[in-house]
Amino acid sequence: MRKMTLGRTNYEVTQLGYGALEVRGAATDDARGRMPNVERADHILNAVLDSGINFIDTAWCYGRSEEMMGRYIGKRRDQYVLAAKAGHGRCSADKFAGYTRKDMLDCLEESLRNLGTDHVDILQLHNPTAEDVEENGCIETLQEIKAKGLTRFIGVSSVLPHLEKHLATGAYDVFQIPYSALEPEHHDIITKISEAGGGTIIRGGVAKGEPGSGPGAEARVFSGGGKKWDAFDEANLDELREEGESRTAFLLRFTMSHPHAHTIIVGTQNPDHLSENLAAAARGPLSAGVYDEAKSRLRSVGLSHGG
Repeated sequence: MRKMTLGRTNYEVTQLGYGALEVRGAATDDARGRMPNVERADHILNAVLDSGINFIDTAWCYGRSEEMMGRYIGKRRDQYVLAAKAGHGRCSADKFAGYTRKDMLDCLEESLRNLGTDHVDILQLHNPTAEDVEENGCIETLQEIKAKGLTRFIGVSSVLPHLEKHLATGAYDVFQIPYSALEPEHHDIITKISEAGGGTIIRGGVAKGEPGSGPGAEARVFSGGGKKWDAFDEANLDELREEGESRTAFLLRFTMSHPHAHTIIVGTQNPDHLSENLAAAARGPLSAGVYDEAKSRLRSVGLSHGG
């Protein structure tokens, strides 16, 4: 599987990573859960590692995700780069912690206990504004945590316009950023971060999957208005897909084609979806000609990839 260097961390990570939000719980214990039972987490997490994927992202507020990882792949801790989060804001209806030093340390202590490890490889602030960071001394707390050996690198998960201010601090090793063919707003900042030496973790790289299949059935909108998958039809991207290639697979390969997308975290609890993602990743990025044509067609419907 194709690997990329995750910025200044020098970790060689698989360009297809895994987002562990999807093992947050079964429908019986999490209103958003879709697993039939928690044993599914055992199967899918070990399948992820067996496939060669070596990057997993999780968070304290992702239901039972950290617990499932500790229970089922804690013994394989040396086989993957572990990215966790602290300083959470209100990212979950039933779990809340802010950005104070105490909040961050308390969350990390619980996360390490759940994950069954004494450190994470990357600790990210979870969606703070620049003002949150400054008012709470978050960078100083992250540096303290790093000095204690509880994390090796520090990062931030955020969006524009906050990303520009986070990057300007020069403090973060890694940035987690939303991006796909159908949500291109962060195309240029991904490049800017990489050129400054930062690692990039891309979330939303398959736009939650094709509508009607798994979470893609949820109607979400992008900044231009309308269902974001409508742009796929409007740009006639079906004409660019290889024979037998699904729309979701095409979208993943498009995201992989961004030269500065180091790892793309795609979550699933469905083994068939994991297999499809792996097959798409094995095909690698789109050819230069197809990639350029796809960007041209997307620009024609108002979605620009690159300034």
